[in-house]
Amino acid sequence: MTRENPARDTASDQPPYFNISPDAALRELGAPVSTRDFAAIAAACARGRNDLAAQGLDESGSRQLRLFSTWEITRYLIPIATQHFRRVLKAHPDLPQGRSDTAGGAKWFTLDEVLRLRAHFAAEGSRAKEYLPWRPKGQPAKIVAVANFKGGVGKTSTCAHLAMSAALDGYKVLVIDLDSQGSMTSIFGGKVADEWQTVFPLLARHYARALQEANRARADRGEAPAPMDETLMEALKITAPGLVQRTHWPNIDLIGAQLNLYWAEFQIPVWRMGLRGWKLWDALTDSLAEDGMLDAYDLVFLDTPPALGYLTINGLAASDILLVPTGASFLEFDSTGRFFDMLHTTFQSIEEGENMAARALGRTELAFEWDAVRAIITRYDGNQQAEMAGLMQGWLGRTLSPYRQDFTALIGQAGEQVSGIYEADYRDFNRETYMRGRETFDETYAAFKRLLYGVWRQDELRAGAGK
Repeated sequence: MTRENPARDTASDQPPYFNISPDAALRELGAPVSTRDFAAIAAACARGRNDLAAQGLDESGSRQLRLFSTWEITRYLIPIATQHFRRVLKAHPDLPQGRSDTAGGAKWFTLDEVLRLRAHFAAEGSRAKEYLPWRPKGQPAKIVAVANFKGGVGKTSTCAHLAMSAALDGYKVLVIDLDSQGSMTSIFGGKVADEWQTVFPLLARHYARALQEANRARADRGEAPAPMDETLMEALKITAPGLVQRTHWPNIDLIGAQLNLYWAEFQIPVWRMGLRGWKLWDALTDSLAEDGMLDAYDLVFLDTPPALGYLTINGLAASDILLVPTGASFLEFDSTGRFFDMLHTTFQSIEEGENMAARALGRTELAFEWDAVRAIITRYDGNQQAEMAGLMQGWLGRTLSPYRQDFTALIGQAGEQVSGIYEADYRDFNRETYMRGRETFDETYAAFKRLLYGVWRQDELRAGAGK
């Protein structure tokens, strides 16, 4: 179901992610989400489960990115008329001219060439058009976690398509795979030999530095230092840029995952027992910030494991925006409610444990906060699930995005090929099928982009007020 977008002021035939007003997006944003709010969301889901029961509903190798045609570029990527686009290319032979299979045939461009063309129009074209996506000056990248411990809800697919949408929009994107199953790594063609090419060494380095600091305090007290093993010594040499892999997308980079990453779920509690003062939930956040990743990229997408373990806690604690994909069925809704309940329990427990000591020492208390949290209905079948989706919207309100990710033939085929719908060549479908399949993810990205703009605008205003 699509609703009118009050943050847009543009012609209806343009894609929904053009000309989003930051101020209108801010008005839509709502208040930041705290740990306590997760309890309210979980309670809303619990009420929904009870209501459903009362109504009798049951519990039923190396890759290369394809080329983009002139039609796609002017329809989806650069807001410019096709004829004007062709005139500009003819007048500027130094710009990418594309390639054609036949004389006089359609021109096709690489995404890298599209990005160069976008930059040209941004510099030389109309100031009234949005050729480049907005990011306020001086603001760091936003970290976006996509999480749910229910499998099959499209978590990895949603994360991947949002990353691709943002890249097509012109943002520079880093994707971090925190799931040892490595599905996101496969989508982007990553090659990961062992855990030392994942985020594991960043977590180990964070612990090693905390241990070094603790050992300095021990030395001041005349106590023997805690041992620093070979793993920790090696991790101290590794930085995030050294873990980044280029992908077949020119503006998407990857820190991948593989099965050995799951070892972190066993190692992290051992470290925590050895040094109770280590703030494990800050490990990923601090490492990315320290290594300049939040300046080098516009957006960082985190694909989390389908469980609330230590890797997921790191991803959720690091994120500014949390997206929770869910299906429009009783079981998936029920599982999502339990997920929010577990989020509340977990982060409240961390806050209470830390704040007992903080209060005793007169320090600032720990309070987790997310700029925005949204659930997204995925794999939606309007013929079968409209009633359930409407009920969920009523129970969850603003927490549930009003846009549904429809399931189409294009999405199914892309999933079978371990790729994204934006990587599918529209010539393999009839154009209507392609446009319908793409539209559902365009709408999902538009809803996300409004969140992003609202959050960044909020940060920008706060920074201005602080000067």
